[in-house]
Amino acid sequence: MAKVLIVDDAKFMRMTLSNILKKANHEIVGEGENGKEAVELYRSLQPDVVTLDITMPVMNGIEAVKAIKKLDPHAKIIMCSAMGQQKMVVEAIEAGAADFIVKPFEESRVIEALSRALM
Repeated sequence: MAKVLIVDDAKFMRMTLSNILKKANHEIVGEGENGKEAVELYRSLQPDVVTLDITMPVMNGIEAVKAIKKLDPHAKIIMCSAMGQQKMVVEAIEAGAADFIVKPFEESRVIEALSRALM
């Protein structure tokens, strides 16, 4: 079981991910709506894994990955993106994200990405 921080500006997406992860016996330790919150919550909650949307207000997912990786080079981050954001996904992986999942979320792919990130 992993402690997971979910960050997405859409409440529906956070809820969807939360339900998938809880069903797989993971603990949701926090939720955020933007990259700035992601960095602050990471610092205070120390989750095992972070799921980060790429496109968010205040600070986007790419900037948040870089900031979190600066805090903790071993942070495990999974990016969430809509179709057609391949260039940004590549940028996120280069910035240190462990994996990515595409919206709409497919339950098996979410669990697979989380398992892979925890290795």
